[in-house]
Order: sequence, then C-alpha cells, then structure tokens
Amino acid sequence: MKKFIVFFLTITFLISCNTQKAFSEFDFSYSKTGGYDPTYENLLIKGNKVYYSHESKESKTKKRFKLSDADVQNIEKVLTENQFRKIIEDRKKIYDRASVTITVKKGENSGSKSDASLIMSVDQKKWENIVEVFQKIIDKNVNNTK
Repeated sequence: MKKFIVFFLTITFLISCNTQKAFSEFDFSYSKTGGYDPTYENLLIKGNKVYYSHESKESKTKKRFKLSDADVQNIEKVLTENQFRKIIEDRKKIYDRASVTITVKKGENSGSKSDASLIMSVDQKKWENIVEVFQKIIDKNVNNTK
C-alpha cells in the first residue's frame, strides 16, 4: 500500500509539472488581464500549436488548436513592420482597466511590451496593429466556435 501511495504521488507530481509547460515554453504570448470586472485571457503560441484560455466571472474557456504557417509568418511580419522592439511604454500607472502584454521569445523581435502603463502616443498605432493580429487569431479560432 505504501508503494502505491508513493507511486501515485510521484505520478501526480510529474503530471502537475508537465501541465505548466504550456505557460512557460512559447514563441509568442498575448495576455489580457485585469479590469474592474477582472478577466484573464492568454494566447500562447509554440511553433504552430496554440493554447488559449479565458477566465472571467461568467465563464472559463480552454482550447488548443493549430495555426497555419502563413498565420505564424503573418505574426512575425506584423511585429517586424510595426517595430515591436522599439515601441515605447509610458510610465504612468493606470489601475482598474484591462491591460495587454505581448511577449516574443523567438527571432529578431524578442522582447516584452505592455500597455498597463499605456503606450506612448507616437507608437499607439503600431501597438494597435500588433494587438489586432493576435485578436484576429482569437476571433477566428475561438470566438466563432463557441
């Protein structure tokens, strides 16, 4: 019995460690969190595989799907065209609003940007273009299939 319990706890530990991989190993990450009525939305992309989760008071959604090579190339193209790494974040702090954080761990656009403190007005349009490419992926693959 003791061996069974040790075996069970070991398997449980290994499985729980493995479930965190979706949150640590990614090429692109889009995260929208916070707000007066808190919501948590994550889109993690590794290669062509995507993990999506959304949680609010009303609902929880988790979904896995695949992107085409063209979709992944489009993300990279939009990041490059809008000079993701050169976008300047403002220093003002704003509370009780949802903020978007985009993290890139792959390629020449590697970096992390967030509008939690707003984006400088000179880069606002670039930021909106980048956010839009991720939002379109969510709309196309998640929101249309509910």
